[in-house]
Amino acid sequence: MFKIIFIVAGYYLLGLFGAFLGYLIGSSIDRGRQYGLGGINPLGNDHRKAVFLETAFVLMGKLAKVDGHISKDEIAHVEQFIQKMGMSTEHREQAIAQFKRGSVANFDIDATLNEFMATCGNTSNLKQVLLMYLTVMALADGKLDPAEHTLLEKIALRLGYSAAEFKQMLDMLLNQSHFSQGNTSSPSALEDAYKALGVNKSSTDQEIKRAYRKLMSQYHPDKLTGQGLPEDMIAVATEQAKDIQVAYDLIKKHRAQQ
Repeated sequence: MFKIIFIVAGYYLLGLFGAFLGYLIGSSIDRGRQYGLGGINPLGNDHRKAVFLETAFVLMGKLAKVDGHISKDEIAHVEQFIQKMGMSTEHREQAIAQFKRGSVANFDIDATLNEFMATCGNTSNLKQVLLMYLTVMALADGKLDPAEHTLLEKIALRLGYSAAEFKQMLDMLLNQSHFSQGNTSSPSALEDAYKALGVNKSSTDQEIKRAYRKLMSQYHPDKLTGQGLPEDMIAVATEQAKDIQVAYDLIKKHRAQQ
């Protein structure tokens, strides 16, 4: 839309060169709107990144403590998460402080979620990625405690997901995690792969491809960066995309052999 407006305006003011310049400017604005920014606003994007980081680590702290204690596995997961992001010493200290704040007994997450929704609520991919990070955090000790499940569901509902959508998303994330090491040799690998994509054995090739493309789009680096995901966190989202790719490749391989 903006591309056409700027092309016409540019041509009217500066001729062909103006039309070309209008094309570049309009295309940039349209891309920004497509990724949920409502236009180019670097300052707003920086604020969105800060809010996302704070929300992620505060809620990780809450999740780690919700079952009554923080395990060594959960601490190690957060440390590994920070290392993957390549945080500076200053940012690492801030992240740890936010994690500790969230882990304080009776910490109320409502204000944190309200700020996140006010800042990032119109960016569906950021909500999806946040829930993914938190679910992986909850699974750091190898199991999903009932208290962790309840808290995750509460967060998901506040992010705008229905109970049914959360259940499906959780099932997909749990099965995607089975492919984190590229493992496709387990007896249940093929069944897990279908669940990881949110499809089943009776789904058509087209339905499976559509589900795969939708998931990969949710973790696309350009889209996530455009919506305000901190660059340091892109690598973590990319790892999730790799798990989805492994699951999809396994399904394709199996169907090709039939």
